[in-house]
Amino acid sequence: MIVNLENVTIARNENVLLKNVNLQINPGDFIYLIGRTGSGKSSLLKTLYAENPLAAGTGTVCGFDLGKMTSEQIPFLRRKLGIVFQDFELLSDRSVADNLMFVLEATSWKNEKEKQKRIQDVLDQVGLNNKGHKRPHELSGGEQQRVGIARALLNEPDLILADEPTGNLDPTTTDEILGLLYSLSQHGKAILMATHDYIHMKRFSTRTISCDSGQLLTVEQAMPQR
Repeated sequence: MIVNLENVTIARNENVLLKNVNLQINPGDFIYLIGRTGSGKSSLLKTLYAENPLAAGTGTVCGFDLGKMTSEQIPFLRRKLGIVFQDFELLSDRSVADNLMFVLEATSWKNEKEKQKRIQDVLDQVGLNNKGHKRPHELSGGEQQRVGIARALLNEPDLILADEPTGNLDPTTTDEILGLLYSLSQHGKAILMATHDYIHMKRFSTRTISCDSGQLLTVEQAMPQR
């Protein structure tokens, strides 16, 4: 089990957002996280990557006990996670390859040949094998998000947390990014994706959870698969 939260309370600035949260995520799970703005979606994601401490309850992520996390342990937890943002957050003054190299060097990769190979591997995975020399402004929005996903894959994470990754994309590109994330889950990655895009969610028949009225609820729905 990659994530196991039991009776967790999630708060922001002493304001309780979610209570009695129980969540289990296993390898290969693809899960949508929905809910209104301010309902606790982002705070739940931040709890999983240890930016937001547990207010109550117990939880483990990738083998780390969230209730006993020290500041020294947090970087090691985050190396087991991949995080994809809505706004891409790429370094505009560097090429795609250099954006990825920055992450590898920040996470203590030393061997130059291994770094170059890993960069090429993740670019191949996201369909950008010939874009490494480009700057972010030379790419479309969908290509920039693919770079964001490549960045999330660099350290071979067990879990990818995607916070509104298609929020700034057109419908066709949204479809492509969703397909890419879903394909990663089919190869064993666990994906937890916060989204407001209920139309495109119908593409895959999968598990959906909702932050609603201070609780994390399972949404019962049968989504037709295209």
